[in-house]
Amino acid sequence: MNSSGKTAGMVILIAALLMAVLHQDFWLWNDKTLIFDFMPIGLAYHASFSIAAAILWALAVKFAWPSALEAWAEEEE
Repeated sequence: MNSSGKTAGMVILIAALLMAVLHQDFWLWNDKTLIFDFMPIGLAYHASFSIAAAILWALAVKFAWPSALEAWAEEEE
C-alpha cells in the first residue's frame, strides 16, 4: 500500500469512528419534531445516517481496500 493509500485508510478509519459516535443519537430521543409533516426526526436522522454509512463503505472499498492482500490470496501456488 502506498502512502496515499495509508492516508486514505486512516481518513476512512477516523470517519468510521466518528460515525460510531454519531450513531448514539441521544439528543433526538425525546424530540417529537416531524420532518415533511410525517417523519419523526429520529427516523429521518437514521435514514440519513444509513445513507452516509453506505457512502463511507463505498469510499472504503474504493480507496482503502487491501488489493495487495487480495492479490496474494488469489495467487495460484
